Amino acid sequence: MRIRTFAAVGALTLLTGCGAADMTEQASPFANAGGAKTVTLSVQSWVGAQANVAVARYLLEHELGYRVDTVQVDEVPAWDALSQGRVDAILEDWGHPDQEQRYVEDKKTIARGGDLGVTGHIGWFVPAYFAKQHPDVTDWKNLDKYADRMRTPESGGKGQLLDGSPSYVTNDKALVKNLGLDYQVVFAGSEAAQITQIQQFAKAKKPFLTYWYAPQWLFEKVPMTEVKLPAYEDGCDADPEKVACAYPRTPLQKYLNADFARDGGRAAAFLKKFRWTTEDQNAVSLMIADQKLTPEQAAKKWVDGHESTWRAWLS
Repeated sequence: MRIRTFAAVGALTLLTGCGAADMTEQASPFANAGGAKTVTLSVQSWVGAQANVAVARYLLEHELGYRVDTVQVDEVPAWDALSQGRVDAILEDWGHPDQEQRYVEDKKTIARGGDLGVTGHIGWFVPAYFAKQHPDVTDWKNLDKYADRMRTPESGGKGQLLDGSPSYVTNDKALVKNLGLDYQVVFAGSEAAQITQIQQFAKAKKPFLTYWYAPQWLFEKVPMTEVKLPAYEDGCDADPEKVACAYPRTPLQKYLNADFARDGGRAAAFLKKFRWTTEDQNAVSLMIADQKLTPEQAAKKWVDGHESTWRAWLS
């Protein structure tokens, strides 16, 4: 995932293929639609972001009477799409300082939409069952001791560090190199493919080392323990080639197209107020990804049980 990372479709779907394609050239016909009561939301390829959009979409349609379209765009191209009015809002951004400077501060084509209410964190994790057996694995300095145990056919004789989609921002290749670890970063291709691999390892009680992030519903099904990397300090990740520190904890942000933020009426006001908890997001994510509810079904179930939360977003 995701610090720096649909063609229009009628319904939000959970992606199971490789990292989301850049489809900004096929943007929704409803984006920036000249006063029409429509909203277009960018959807990233991980299920937490899909949960945000599912609930926002349900309330925009059922409580405010908007027509909502969704467009799938990779993380960085989504900023271009937002700036150009191809989409109206991004509801979960994990921190893109270059794009923020360009579009928010300099060009002023994108406006801040406020905190989502969820703090994101990326890290390296091992399964809890392995950490319980080998407590020292949770210190990065001891990872090489277990490299042979983490080896896979894809890791070229080294231990495997499993990542998700190449479109997610990751410092892992630099970290492995700069920390001198005997590991190879292997991309699963998508969040869904990475989840499948983790579940297969867990079913067989095999050890694994994976890039993963919170909030994420999978922790409920496969308990994992974080590996302690060198402490994060401001600026320690400024040079992507020299990164040798942990990932930061990032309050996730919303961004709106500047024209939409100004002229988007109740929809824009609602999206600015949309703010929920990690527990809320995980609950909806779990319904979509594990219980196999459609995003609309999951959103309705959450909305039906949390009126005291969402009613304030409409005021």
